[in-house]
Amino acid sequence: MSDIDPDRHLYGHPDAPVRIVEYGDFECPYCQAAAPILKKVMDESKGRTCLIFRHFPLFEVHPFALTAALAAEASGQRFWDMHDELFAHQNHLDDSHLAEYAYRAGVVDSVIGLAAQPYRAAVEADYNRGVGEGVRGTPSLFIDDVRYAGEVELEALRKATGSA
Repeated sequence: MSDIDPDRHLYGHPDAPVRIVEYGDFECPYCQAAAPILKKVMDESKGRTCLIFRHFPLFEVHPFALTAALAAEASGQRFWDMHDELFAHQNHLDDSHLAEYAYRAGVVDSVIGLAAQPYRAAVEADYNRGVGEGVRGTPSLFIDDVRYAGEVELEALRKATGSA
């Protein structure tokens, strides 16, 4: 698992001086609410802040979280497009819908069933890293390796990242 890049899903400029790491679950309503706020912080930071998404599917309470994480991972270079599709349609994350979202996101390969299984190690690596960092729920944010305990709200995040 050491060959899996924990920062592989980066939104924003890779050399941004401020890094937010989000441990998220595609079936979590709080993650869904946080997604546009986090993107807005990145988009408005003028390259100062980037976002790294790591999978933390709460499969005990969200029955489709793991398959959604696998589908997002299987989306490869279209990860962020799939990320947006999954959150936009969070209440319908069964395989037939996942295939439709992948098509809309521009993914050409299958993201469900056996085709998604090779991506299990990456999702598990993210999950295990989160457990090791004390993550218990989603979204869990870390700003420059320090756990963020504030509200996932635009002004609070701007202030926490120095973008205010």
